[in-house]
Amino acid sequence: MPAMTGTIPGTATGPGSGHEDLGDRAAASPVVEGMGRAGLAARGALYAVVGLLALQLAAGRSTQRPDGEGALAVLALQPLGKVLLVAAAAGFAGYSLWRLSAALLDTEGDGTGATGWAKRAADLCRGVLYAGLCVTALRLVTGSSGEDRTNEADLTAAVLRAPLGRLAVAAVGLAVIGAGAYNGYRAALARPEGKLDTAGMGRRARRWLPRVAAAGLAARAVVLALVGTFLVRAAVRFDPAEAVGIDGALQRLVRAPYGRWMLAAVAAGLLTFGLFSFLEARHRRLMER
Repeated sequence: MPAMTGTIPGTATGPGSGHEDLGDRAAASPVVEGMGRAGLAARGALYAVVGLLALQLAAGRSTQRPDGEGALAVLALQPLGKVLLVAAAAGFAGYSLWRLSAALLDTEGDGTGATGWAKRAADLCRGVLYAGLCVTALRLVTGSSGEDRTNEADLTAAVLRAPLGRLAVAAVGLAVIGAGAYNGYRAALARPEGKLDTAGMGRRARRWLPRVAAAGLAARAVVLALVGTFLVRAAVRFDPAEAVGIDGALQRLVRAPYGRWMLAAVAAGLLTFGLFSFLEARHRRLMER
């Protein structure tokens, strides 16, 4: 009798195949897809509000910090503010779980090469960041946010005091700069829109999509490069006051020569990135690996 070849469906075929099978199932899950789309929509709303706050700062009429927490504070002041915050928290939770599944289960098919691990590490950071935003939104709903907030300088000071703290802060700063450079690289590509499925879009939308993607990614690249640079400076100078988040970076930008004009351009780009995120929520291919 000829030797039987092949494998029984559903059985492991080699080292790590169980993990790959789990990643395949997660990638094909409607739940994962729903989390991703809801999360991208929430990210779009967040960047749109941050962009508006940055425009206010450029015009000298700043009312809230132009960052994630400031954007959530703006939502809290709107009619049905708590409903909006709960919706934002749900979206951030979905985005966080989607990115964490990409990092841990490789649902995006990045693999285990150097580039793949770098992308998965970035996904892990995104997942943690948006989990924090989810918690912040829920705390605003319950009215428990505010007084005990730890700012970037306090956190950096704690890390700097630890063994190898300066190296850790510098490494984080360089990683943030690297993320900014990657966004800049994507902005410069002929097709910066990446994994969007344009088949269901109108002709005008397809024509404008690369420009929207490039402008949004370029603005994001500038903000990340600024934040990363200040973190590296904090490590080099052993001065936690140099460490700032998005709001601090934009505050420093507005004080530079021609800073208001530069900030207005960045703010417009952040608004555009919000629009790009909404397009991703509708048209991104999430079910492929």
